[in-house]
Amino acid sequence: MTVLPLARRRTRGIALVGLMCVGLSACGGGEDPDAGTNGLGKLTAPKIQSRTVKAAQGAKAVRLSGTVVSNGHSYKIDMRLKDEGGTGSVTTAGRTFQLLRVSEHLFLKADAGFWTHQDAKGSGATSQAGTAAAADKLDGKYVKVPVGDPAYKRLSGFTVKGALLDGLLTLHGKVAKGDRGSAGGLRTVELTGDKGAGGTLDVSLEGSPYPLRLERAGGAGTLQLSDWGKDFTLREPAGSETVDYGAQLPES
Repeated sequence: MTVLPLARRRTRGIALVGLMCVGLSACGGGEDPDAGTNGLGKLTAPKIQSRTVKAAQGAKAVRLSGTVVSNGHSYKIDMRLKDEGGTGSVTTAGRTFQLLRVSEHLFLKADAGFWTHQDAKGSGATSQAGTAAAADKLDGKYVKVPVGDPAYKRLSGFTVKGALLDGLLTLHGKVAKGDRGSAGGLRTVELTGDKGAGGTLDVSLEGSPYPLRLERAGGAGTLQLSDWGKDFTLREPAGSETVDYGAQLPES
């Protein structure tokens, strides 16, 4: 058996340890959590927030899905939005309706049950038979919402990309950087407002720094934000797909 001199054995031992450090990235304090990312995780919380808001505002399109609680009402939404308008569904109180906005023209589509329920909460001037007949006529058809109707402002709010994002992406209180995680299959870094009481936002560490998941302050809902920049077609419904309800929709 050949016995290596002590100096050579030490040299080989040091070289082996060095190779292990390179291979495992363990001797320098662990694997770099920002390796292969967009570098956002290295920034301060205010800078991360500034960049993600800028990225969101600059995107041509986005999809919002989840739950929003506002003024004591809970809404489940699934909307695709861009500057020219939006399309998707809203569910509240167990009833679902479709929204479509093309420029300033807003359309609502729902089944007969939705319209019967709406009329039942109105003035009561319409007879039960008349309500059912009107509801059948509106079933599955688009109804154009008059711009002057009180419902226009409430409903169009679900379709205005810029205003909706500005409101949703606001974190209240002192903004801080939280844990690393994942959302939509992408690595994320967390931003919190007032230690989470003011909302939590998960921001992508891959590609553009888009917000991917939002927990609103005060338990006001959780939303997934996806399909950033993916365009989609918006067109007004054909005449055969629409029904004129009249000057004003029933109150809800």
